[in-house]
Amino acid sequence: MTDALGVMAAAWGVLMALSPTLQIRRILERRSSRDISTSYLAVLQVGFTLWVGYGLALGNAAIVVPNSVAFLVGVATIFIAIRFAEAPASASQEDRLDPYR
Repeated sequence: MTDALGVMAAAWGVLMALSPTLQIRRILERRSSRDISTSYLAVLQVGFTLWVGYGLALGNAAIVVPNSVAFLVGVATIFIAIRFAEAPASASQEDRLDPYR
């Protein structure tokens, strides 16, 4: 039972780790990351690093795998957010203020 729960938790963790790809897609569509907090993303990276270290110390793949994936996706998200930190010159003022547009 514990092993099955570990596998399910790790699988769900990987799906959660991939969820920032939705934010990456949004940044790329808008060509802007003005409404993204890179500080928040950096704090998450510290947490993922700590969890990976803890999982490695325990030898627990159910902790290491999802947090490693989350770390890698987080690095990509930060890189893309920094790359598109400025709104494109062609974006209207309304587009820049409305994150759901």
